[in-house]
Amino acid sequence: MIYIIFMAAGNSRRFGLNKLLYMLDGKPLYRHGLDCLLRAAEKHRDCEILVVSQYDEILNTVTAMGEEGRPVPLKALYSPESVQGASFTIKNALQYLQQTASVSAEDYLMFMTADQPYISEETIIRILSCTEEMKKGQFETASVYCGDIPGNPTLFSAGLIPELMELSGDQGGRRVIRKHSCLAVPIEDGRELKDIDVPEDLEKAESIYRNSK
Repeated sequence: MIYIIFMAAGNSRRFGLNKLLYMLDGKPLYRHGLDCLLRAAEKHRDCEILVVSQYDEILNTVTAMGEEGRPVPLKALYSPESVQGASFTIKNALQYLQQTASVSAEDYLMFMTADQPYISEETIIRILSCTEEMKKGQFETASVYCGDIPGNPTLFSAGLIPELMELSGDQGGRRVIRKHSCLAVPIEDGRELKDIDVPEDLEKAESIYRNSK
């Protein structure tokens, strides 16, 4: 089983306001990544999705979506501690999964951030498919790369949960990846790794979406 943690709990300090709820091409920013993730996961099937957020609007929407009877289970987790940094989002998600699911060392964890509007369904499917190679025992993690630049999504053997639980502050899973064998998933379009940090990024994204029609 692949447990997918969709991290929609950031504080948007550089943006100024909650960027995840800003409209982009007719829907909130976070929905671009989430909708793409749902399409990819429904093709892969052996997945469950947990959306972690500190924002009621996101949690309420995801809860309603999860009640629609989807092929892939979709759940929402309230994480007020996320205001203290990314590690709290990660640890709250893992604690929830350990309490509610039968997670074993043979399972996998995929992490995806909610502010990457250019991520493609193909890239997500390729990351999910890395489990086949990881089962052979050579790799414990996987990550998207454009050239030598790493990015999200990332994939971990569930056997690494103890190390992920040791993260602190605003540390992310990259700290754990550096300690273990990583299967690189190369992509050609570096824009897929781009997240929205400041209002200018959102303006650029609006222009790109507008010109792509």
